Amino acid sequence: MSPSPTFTAALSEIWTALGGAHADSAAVRLSGAGRLSSAFPVSDLAAASVAAAGLALGTLRAQGDPLPEIAVDSRLASLWFSTSYRPEGWPVPPVWDAVAGDYRTADGWIRLHTNAPHHRAAALSVLCTPADREAVAAAVARWTGEDLEAAIVAANGCAAVMRTQEEWAVHPQGAAVAREPLIWRTEGTASDRPEARLDPVRPLAGVRVLDLTRVLAGPTATRVLAGFGADVLRIDPPFWDEPAVLPDMTLGKRRAHLDLREAEDRQQLAVLLSEADILVHGYRSDALEAMGFGAEARQDIRPGLVDVSLDAYGWTGPWAQRRGFDSLVQMSSGIAHAGMVHYGKDRPTPLPVQALDHATGYLLAAAALRGLAQRREAGRGSLWRTSLARTARLLVDLPAATGEAPLAPAEEADFAPGLEQSAWGPLHRLKPPLRIEGTPMAWDHPAGLLGVDAPLW
Repeated sequence: MSPSPTFTAALSEIWTALGGAHADSAAVRLSGAGRLSSAFPVSDLAAASVAAAGLALGTLRAQGDPLPEIAVDSRLASLWFSTSYRPEGWPVPPVWDAVAGDYRTADGWIRLHTNAPHHRAAALSVLCTPADREAVAAAVARWTGEDLEAAIVAANGCAAVMRTQEEWAVHPQGAAVAREPLIWRTEGTASDRPEARLDPVRPLAGVRVLDLTRVLAGPTATRVLAGFGADVLRIDPPFWDEPAVLPDMTLGKRRAHLDLREAEDRQQLAVLLSEADILVHGYRSDALEAMGFGAEARQDIRPGLVDVSLDAYGWTGPWAQRRGFDSLVQMSSGIAHAGMVHYGKDRPTPLPVQALDHATGYLLAAAALRGLAQRREAGRGSLWRTSLARTARLLVDLPAATGEAPLAPAEEADFAPGLEQSAWGPLHRLKPPLRIEGTPMAWDHPAGLLGVDAPLW
């Protein structure tokens, strides 16, 4: 299959941002048919972000030798951007809280993100209403969008007004994101330990990944790393749960609880960090700093650490510390409005999948792999950052894709043989979207509940 110009443009921008050589892209082989229906080239972004992770692993494995063939199935990549499994005889939990969603304001639309109990409580406290959808709609209608957005954010909740792309371009945060690189890289400290021998079949075997992320971009990244043998230890607070996405996002990982409000648990996190190779986190920078785990401290705790992080709205500008999620960034950045116009609808129309999350996750995985390769070459750690808003900018700037049939729903041939015995029951898992010659993508642990493992390597 000949890559489309849109795929080529997306991969070129991602791989250049990761410091890769243009000639490396020749190792990528693309297959698969069909596109996700959207106002934007979502399937091209999916395939390109998967390909970038494959190239990053290929260069790590090659260590100066010719790259192995990197095969990307664009159909499977698109399907993985939705969900990677089909349950066998058990119900899938609902993705959204009963209050979450889009509401008409006095002057437009706003999206409330209330999946987390504390975010729901913040929105309801501002609206002075019970958790009843009709009551929430009536209360929202009395507010202008920007006033309500500001009030909910000030109450530590999550909301986003629907803006056009033109409005986002002149908004102080949209303008700040447009000036940011796709991926930031900063050199870290010199490593204080030797690098282990790399096994080309399981190149990340023995690599310890400390996962401090939650829905969805960060867990996507660590799932990729686990697929090539990394020992991923996910840490969550005891009160946290995200049942709708755990069957997707815990694949291949061990999962432990630590309450970082407690000194003893912070001390244990420091022990884990001191023995990690890679840290992937989605905490706001000020939150980690307040707990004694700022960027410099992390490099001191583990010299040579590959430190990979994300946020929602970018790393500069007035919203750099704002909480956010994929669906909110789509509203803010004009994607949901563009979808509404494209399809002639009368309400916000987001992407068919949470593509900002998933694509950012593969970019984070690629950054972690580039960091490992560079540490093996130069003996130093590194810090890598990106954001959902910057991935949104990448997507909307891509040339339009044309001439391919809509993506057909997942069918039997798309799933790997056998059943995965997850904590919820048996499930069918999609075949991996990425194949690297001599290096199969496979996971050592089935998906499971949070907090079932000890916080130990």
